[in-house]
Formats: sequence, structure tokens, C-alpha cells
Amino acid sequence: MIPADNPTAPNWSFRADEAARSVTRLFGQRLFFLPGTHIAAIVRPSGRLKNLARPWHYWWQAHYVDCLVDTGRRELGTDGRPGKRFDGGDRPSAGRLASRLVTGIRLRNFLTVVNNYYDDMAWLALSTLRLETLARDSRKEAGRRRNAKVLKSLTLQFDSASTDDLGGGTFWSKKRDFKNTPATAPVALYYARTGQAAKAQALLDWLEARLLDPEQGLYRDGLRIAPGGDVVLESAIYTYNQGPVLGALLELGGEANLARAARLVASVAHSLTLPAPLTAGSALVLRCEGTGDGGLFTGILVRYLALAATDGRLPAGTRATAATLVNDTAEAFWAGRRLLPPGDPLARKGGRILFSTHPERPALQTYPAGAAVDLSTQLQAWMALEAAASIAGN
Repeated sequence: MIPADNPTAPNWSFRADEAARSVTRLFGQRLFFLPGTHIAAIVRPSGRLKNLARPWHYWWQAHYVDCLVDTGRRELGTDGRPGKRFDGGDRPSAGRLASRLVTGIRLRNFLTVVNNYYDDMAWLALSTLRLETLARDSRKEAGRRRNAKVLKSLTLQFDSASTDDLGGGTFWSKKRDFKNTPATAPVALYYARTGQAAKAQALLDWLEARLLDPEQGLYRDGLRIAPGGDVVLESAIYTYNQGPVLGALLELGGEANLARAARLVASVAHSLTLPAPLTAGSALVLRCEGTGDGGLFTGILVRYLALAATDGRLPAGTRATAATLVNDTAEAFWAGRRLLPPGDPLARKGGRILFSTHPERPALQTYPAGAAVDLSTQLQAWMALEAAASIAGN
């Protein structure tokens, strides 16, 4: 039985722990039964071997690392709240699982962290960098040499992909025919977090000059080099592209970047939200983009909105808007969750709750009994709950 919490003062840490327990138990498994490894199944219900035969979703696993690091930071506790393991003392900590997961990713990716997509590698670099910080803060040495090797290898990849072609930016793939926001923004954030401010700023300036839609104030997808050499603008606007841009602007700071960050938060609130009938009042809920890869998109945006919500350099109104976007979206996901009965096949795998693919619809509609559940969508809701917990400090 999942205990109720006070609806007037949500215990976001409790809710985030519930999401962490459900995702790690339902989707988590050893890689090829190897000790010291962890990997996530892409879909449930399905068997271990069937999941290993499915397409390899490297970047989903990278965001799984990020979610575990979020939980691991809460496990450290605060002055007003003692730390404790999210899944009890007899199970691995979130940090331990995250470290095993990085090992699992490398093994599953044929003994390397390099692949053909620079955005995939950027997400893993960002999550591994956060894992390294968690290991340092928790005084854990296991995995730190591996983390350093991962980051060194991936940094070389980003340096090779961030060229003067098309005036700047980062290539999306080894084909080198597309420079886009999904690769350029997380690479810029990685550079900003590793002390390479000039490189980060150059990438952000290129994004603003070439891909910012001046009417909506949001970043478009990218610039593609056609076979004949023409440059074609891919004008689609996705939620997740706005997130790492916001994160990089905040990381670099300075008056101009912070002003751009404030405008971006306002644009997100204006153009990427929708009504949420599952929650009371006039909620400001972010739109979501379905299943598959799209099932991660809004969770990524929420992660970086939480940073804006707690950044004292931003105007109070901007911080309040960012906090509302995070909290209302997280509340809608929580309100629409589906409890799994004991006889459900997913419950037998250790799951307790399922979250919807869209916060404005209950999980009973988007994931009715017997439906296959994508890992991406459950990570997305977990991200939202962790983001809300980070703002609340609980």
C-alpha cells in the first residue's frame, strides 16, 4: 500500500523515491547476468534476453544515470533531513546503481562509450560528470578512474564535432551533415561545466544566431546539409531542446546569458504548455511528446527548469514561473499515476506504479492493463518528480 502524503504540502522526496523504486525494480537488470553491472530494459513486460535483442537505446540509459544521480543526491541528506537509501538498506544505493549502469552501458556498447551520435554521447558525459561529483561528495572511490576515462574519451569526440562548418555548432552524427540543437546544447552545457567557457559561449551564440525562432523565442531543431550542398532549416521545435540551452546559459552566467535564460523560461511558459484537467486550479503543465524517444523530451526540459527555479540571479518572476512549470507538471504526473495490482505482470517484476505518457491524461488511458510500457516515459515522470523535490529541498 502506497501511503498518502499531504496534498497541501507534497512530499516530493517521497514521490520521487516511489518513482525510483518502480523504475529500478521494473526495468533494471544485470547485463548478461554479469555481476557489478546494471542496465535498463527498454520496454516491459518482456524477458531479459528479448530486451537485449531490442534496438540499443544508448541515450535512454544515459538519462537513467541522471535520474539515479538525482536520487543519489537526495540519499546524502541535508541538515534538516538525514540521508537514507531510496530502496531500503538491503538494496544498492542509487549512486551504486548509477556506477554499475555506466559500466553496463560501456559493455553493452561493445566496450566503448563512443557511438555515432554526438548528442547521445553528450548526455552520457553530462550524467557521468554528475555521477563523479556525487562520488566525490559521498566519498566513494569506486568507479572514479572509469569516470575520468569516460569523460576524457567523450571530450575528444565533442572537440572533433564542434567545427566552423555552417559557422559553428556541433554535428549531430558521424555523417556530419546536420548541426542541431540536440547535440550543440548539451555539448555547450558540458563545456560550461568543465571550465571551457569560451567554447560553451561560442556554441550558445551560434544557437541564438542560427536556430532561435525570434517570434516564439524557442530553439528550432537544426541545419541540414543537403546532398547538393544547400543548407536546409529543420524548423521543428521540441521541448527537450530548450532544456540544455537553459542549463548552459545559467552555468555560464553573466548579464546577457541570464537575460536570455529569463526570456527562454517565459517563452516555454507561453508556447509549450497546455491545460491539465487532472490537477486542481489553473495548472501550467508542459506538453509531452509521446512514447519512444519523445517520451524523454519533457523530462529533460523540466530538469533544467528546476535549476532556473532556484537560481537567485534570475528575476523573482522568472523563478516563480519556472517553479510553477516544474511543480504543476510533476503534480499532474503524480495525480495521473496508476497503481499496479499484485497480480499484474508488471507488479511481478517489482513495479508498483506507472506514470502516463502525457501529464494531462491518466496512466490508465495511456497505459491500460496489458499495454507495453516504454522506459523513456517512466524516466520522464521520475525526472519531473526529482526536479520538484530539488526545488522543495525535501
